[in-house]
This record gives sequence, C-alpha cells and structure tokens, in this order.
Amino acid sequence: MAPPTGAATAGPLPGAGPGPGSALLRLATMGSVDDGKSTLIGRLLHDTKQLHEDQLDALSRASRRHGAPRVDLAFVTDGLRAEREQGITIDVAYRYASTPKRAFVLADCPGHVQYTRNMATGASTADVAVMVVDVTAGLREQTRRHACLAALLGVRHLVAAVNKMDLAGWNPAAYGAVEAEVRSLALRLGMDGVTVVPVSALHGDNVVRRSDRAPWYDGPTVLEALEAAPAGAWARDGTGAARLPVQWVVRHRGGGRSYAGMVSGGTLRPGDAVVVLPGGRRSRITSVETYDGPLAEAPASLSVTVRLEDELDVSRGDLIAPVDDAPEVLRELVATVCWFGDAPLHAGSRYRLKHTTRLTPALVGAVESRLELGPVDLVRAEELRCNDIGVVRLTVGTPLAADPYRANRVTGSFVVIDEHTHATVAAGMVGPPLLAPVPTA
Repeated sequence: MAPPTGAATAGPLPGAGPGPGSALLRLATMGSVDDGKSTLIGRLLHDTKQLHEDQLDALSRASRRHGAPRVDLAFVTDGLRAEREQGITIDVAYRYASTPKRAFVLADCPGHVQYTRNMATGASTADVAVMVVDVTAGLREQTRRHACLAALLGVRHLVAAVNKMDLAGWNPAAYGAVEAEVRSLALRLGMDGVTVVPVSALHGDNVVRRSDRAPWYDGPTVLEALEAAPAGAWARDGTGAARLPVQWVVRHRGGGRSYAGMVSGGTLRPGDAVVVLPGGRRSRITSVETYDGPLAEAPASLSVTVRLEDELDVSRGDLIAPVDDAPEVLRELVATVCWFGDAPLHAGSRYRLKHTTRLTPALVGAVESRLELGPVDLVRAEELRCNDIGVVRLTVGTPLAADPYRANRVTGSFVVIDEHTHATVAAGMVGPPLLAPVPTA
C-alpha cells in the first residue's frame, strides 16, 4: 500500500529529541466527529518521525483490512477495534512525541456527542486545545460544546486547524469565514491566545511543514504554533498558594505521623505555617519528604509526605494550606457542571460528591442556568439534560475546603457520583463560568 500523500516530501527533522530546558506541553484535540482530529494527530506523529517501522506496518495492514486507498493515519490513535470499525474515536488516546524544541503529551479526544465525558477527561489537564474544524461544515454544535468545556476546564490557549482546505480549493474566503467564527467564540470564552491555521491533515499541508498551496497565509504551521505555546502544569494554575489534599496518613514506627498527598497551586517548605481544613487547627511543617529523602521544598504536582510539629487530628480528605492564604470552607457552593447522566439533573436530587480526596453526600438545591452553545450565553433553566453545561447550587454533607476553579484546577474541581449505580454523572467546577462580554458593533 502506498504511503500517505505528502510522506515522500517529509524529510527528517533535525535532532533526536527535545532541546535542553524544553517544557512538556499537554494538548487535547477537540471538534465534531469526522472533522479529522485523529488524522491530524496521526499526521503530526508521522511527519515528525515518531512512528516506528512496526507501527507503520500495522497501520498499513489495518488500512488494507478496512479498504482504505492509502494508509489511514487516524488509526494511529483509534486503537479500539470498535473505533476502527465505526470510524470514530471512542476512548481518549494518549500519545507521546518530541521535537528538537518540545516534548508533547497528545490526548486525542472523541468527537461524538455520546462520548463528551471522555473529552472532558482529556481536556482536564491540557495546556492547549487543538480545535479541528472542517472548513466545508464550519463550527458545529459539538465543536462549540468542546470549546466551552475546554475553556471551563481552564484551557486558556487554542490552536485551531481549519481542516480539509483541499476540498475547498484552498479558498482564502472559506478559511476567513471559519477563522472569524473561531476567534469570536474564543473571545467570548475568555481564551488568551488563539492561532488559526489552514491545513489538510490528509495531505500534510501546514501541519508540520509549510504548504505552497496557501501563499496567502503567512502564519505558523500547527507544529510551530504548538512549539511556541506556553506550557503551565495544571497543578500550578492560579495565585500560587500551596494546597495538599491528604490522601493517606502514614504511621511511623516508634511514633509520629506524616501526611501524604500531591501538592497543587504552589510550593510547600519546612517551616511553613499551615492550617488543616476544614477543622481549622494550625501547626507548622517540620519536614517534607519523598521516598528518596527530605526536600528543601515541594513544588506543585509533586507527591510528598509532610510532618507537622503538633499532633493534630488529621485524616484522609482534610487539606493542608498556608495560614495566610487558605481556601474558604464551604457547605454550600455555586458550581458549573457538565452533566453526563441519562436522567436529567434537577433540584432535590441527591448524589455523592468527590472533591480532591474527600467523598461527601450532596443535595442539588437549584439548577440556575444552562449554557447555550450558539451564540454562547447563559439562560435560565430548571434542569440539565445529558451533555448540557450549566450552573447549579449544591449543599454538601461535609464541609469542603475549596477554591474557585480559576484559582486552582485541583481544589476547584469535583465529580458527581450516582449513589445507586456509582457512575460518574457530572464534572464540576467551583464558581460560575466567566464569559467575556458580547462584543458590540
């Protein structure tokens, strides 16, 4: 079987890996089914020489079995047999890649509305969203839903690939119409950086290497945009105040205890004055340790154990934070949720809420609004149906030490669990969505 179109002209990239000091970038693809997300990721991996010979052979065999006229690069991430048979992505597929400038973790998220919850998983730790839009179809409802969800999950940077430009004859007007839609949506959602690239993922135009089919475009390729994108670990978002949700209490031989968990938000150091929430007891950190020994400091995203100078009643689900910058302890909270349950969400419903390491009963006090997708706006609502995004008011059985999601993506997030089926029925973010004002003419 012939190699993918464009492969013959793709020379090797210089170098064998990321350069010194390059920051790991986490990215998630989003968009509607059949817009070409998996093909774009496959093209990125293929043209940056990330695929080994045995992988290329397997792709060729799979493509032949499914009657494809050429190697189908979408199969690089569509790993489940059901995905290949249906021609859609179902699960989140993670792939790892590197160039001389950057190392990447790529999450190929499903586009079908039925698998929106899977997309939320892929976007929850992303630094950049890669939106793929079919230029012949424009921004569809599911693409808008993905963009809203990514923005609500804290993704601030967007690279939009306007795909299938070959089918539009590389018409700059067709590209310009989609670009205007993308930029308007990103502005409404408060995204900081937006790059819009005309591409043909099938043929490799403007994905890794610049194409001569669009002489009117002078911006970066998709790869160049990703190499230039800012990387900020999801655990480091916000004001920089450290948080340590206690996952485990470690009892030491000879007496004494330490408290294990993953640091988020900022840095913990021996000597820091801290408070244990929700109880409010204060102490001071005497040591911060890992398996390899004590540390002078523990940055965000590092799993550690800490010892306190006082014997406090600390248990799983508590949270250790700086005395002078602690989160608020809440029994009632207003939150933005993406509802995944088959039964609608409405006032009076009871669930379990999982926040950091704490599990507590929760009562829905009210459904306040629902997010309309085009144009993006909040409207009054009394219930949320499957895949709706909306604002709800919750009362919890156990007080929660929670930050607004915009301040900390770890202590500001939660999931909602059905008490009877134990299924996860919602992803939640503390606080209402922050939508930018609608631009006026």
